[in-house]
Amino acid sequence: MDTQISPHLIARRQRKTALVVAALLATLSLTAWAINRAVSPSVDAGGVSIATIRVGNIANTINAAGVVIPVHEEMVSSPVQTRVAKVYAKLGQQVQEGELLLELDHRTIQLAIESLRDQLAQQENRILALTLEMDQKRKQLTSAIELLELDLQATRVKLGRYQTLRKAGGVSAEDLLTAELNVQRTEILLRQHREQIEDSKRVTSSNIEGARLQKSILQKQLQEQQQLLAQTQVRAPFAGMLTWLLADEGASVNTGQLVAKVSELNNYKVEASLSDFHARALNAGQKVLVEQGNVKLNGTVQTVLPEIQNGTVKLLVTLAEPHHNILRNKLRVEVNIITEQKQNALLADNGPAFNGRGPQDIFVVRDGVARKTTLNIGASDGKAVEILSGARAGDQLIISDTSRYKDRDSVRVAQ
Repeated sequence: MDTQISPHLIARRQRKTALVVAALLATLSLTAWAINRAVSPSVDAGGVSIATIRVGNIANTINAAGVVIPVHEEMVSSPVQTRVAKVYAKLGQQVQEGELLLELDHRTIQLAIESLRDQLAQQENRILALTLEMDQKRKQLTSAIELLELDLQATRVKLGRYQTLRKAGGVSAEDLLTAELNVQRTEILLRQHREQIEDSKRVTSSNIEGARLQKSILQKQLQEQQQLLAQTQVRAPFAGMLTWLLADEGASVNTGQLVAKVSELNNYKVEASLSDFHARALNAGQKVLVEQGNVKLNGTVQTVLPEIQNGTVKLLVTLAEPHHNILRNKLRVEVNIITEQKQNALLADNGPAFNGRGPQDIFVVRDGVARKTTLNIGASDGKAVEILSGARAGDQLIISDTSRYKDRDSVRVAQ
């Protein structure tokens, strides 16, 4: 016979069943949570760089490598092919304007100068000889003309007497003709001698002018050689520092070869180099920020050099403080060329997660989970980037390298 189960026993059994089900569900939940923790990727918050988006000002910059160079630098080259005779200065020393740095062998130039002086003396002697010769010929011809003039007077007198006697029949027609011919012959000789004086004068003057021209040419050549001789005494063109010197005595040098370089002290500019990819964005007058350690110096693009070598473009930067005590010749600096400036923009610290401008997938951290979000990246100054869209002020971004999670839509961030 069936026995009726008491309500108290039924309630206890129900409570026991509920407890078993609850325990089973809790075990399943814990198991699922553990499996999810084991399978789902996570990152340690201390192992990544997280930046908070803020509002601020940013200047879009192009980064370049720079080297400090003197504003004024002058190179001294050898005027001739010779050798170094004696060195008087040392590399790196401060020099005064006109100070003797080194001496080049000038024996060849000295011989050329002596030869030119001999040739000048010869030309002067030739000019003197031609002048004396011209005066002598003039005197000879003048004397001959005077004698011919006397002969002409005598023949004319004789002709006049014969003409009178002929009328009286005192001379023959033949004698009269001879007297007339003698007058004509003397007149012709006199004219020829006068013409000969002019011809001789023109020829001799031409020869003298040629000798004077040759003398002038030799004098110019002598001046050039004397200038070369002076240049063999290599002197500092201005007060500064000797930054390069051919200090090997006896070393051979070619014409135009650099033998010394003097740079102005405490007055510098910067030569920057960067990829020609940015060439179109560079213009003279752009603002520049030059950094060396913690020191920042303002500058301006002076000129963009037109020549591109090995994919690199160079530009010169003038500094607002060219005499700053940190500046040294050949000092390497970081050059940031400012192409545009923006106010009240959304900014985040720069990091490996960003790659230039435009839309990019960046992990945005909210509630302990980093979710891949497409952000539109704008200007950058190397230290911060502009967030054009996709996030708001106060959001946190993972800015370190997240390439290993590129196929994930979200990643847990473990605190």
